[in-house]
Amino acid sequence: MRFHTRKWIKPEDLNPNGTLFGGRLLEWIDEEAALYAIIQLENPRTVTKYVSEINFVSSARKGDIVEIGIEVKNFGTSSLTLGCEVRNKMTHQTIITIDSIIMVSLDEEGKPRPHGKTEVEFVSNRLKDD
Repeated sequence: MRFHTRKWIKPEDLNPNGTLFGGRLLEWIDEEAALYAIIQLENPRTVTKYVSEINFVSSARKGDIVEIGIEVKNFGTSSLTLGCEVRNKMTHQTIITIDSIIMVSLDEEGKPRPHGKTEVEFVSNRLKDD
């Protein structure tokens, strides 16, 4: 699992219980999954198709720093299946896990578009030396 993004929990991210609002965390995860898939599939028209069971393991409080981890589970014809874990940056305690997030590459008409990818590519490997 690679942890790409960190978020600092601020007052506007809290629920009435004083802990991180689950909906805010899911928003961050969806955005992170979309960005990851767009970069991997090299298509800005990549959307969330499916999110499996969400397991809230622990909570986060104001001032905590959380990090969002994404890993590739599978490349489909037009899809990319990801797994996700969010953890507390300081304690490494898991906050949430999601086994499967399916992202789909679309064409200009909004139909699934084959992407031709079969393995994770790192941006540094795509850069050409001049």
